[in-house]
Amino acid sequence: MSEFVRNVRLWFEPERVREQGTTPDYRFSLANERTFLAWLRTALALIGGGFAVDQFLPQLRWAWRVALALLGGGVLCALRAVHHWMRCEQAMRRGEDLPVSRFPAVLSLLVAVVAVAMVVVVLAGWAG
Repeated sequence: MSEFVRNVRLWFEPERVREQGTTPDYRFSLANERTFLAWLRTALALIGGGFAVDQFLPQLRWAWRVALALLGGGVLCALRAVHHWMRCEQAMRRGEDLPVSRFPAVLSLLVAVVAVAMVVVVLAGWAG
């Protein structure tokens, strides 16, 4: 079984994480949880943005693509949040370095591309 599948199973059985290593300082676990919640807020904002584009820009022929990109980013962000939370919790218990990820960079690029597209839409709407 791959590591990813094992981690997904741990999402629904977090008490099994306690079987690994030693209990870290609770402040680190709480900081990990706050980071998880921040990623969830980001996911909710992306999903809200996707719905806003869909509802308020229906006249654009490609608005559905932007909406889908935002909704997809929200879904990925939510899934990544729980996956990263579990990986960090495991690493802290094992005394390992915290896992690194390219996901924040990819997500920020996605948001930047959508933002530039929206600037073009606003400017084109004012000009037209």
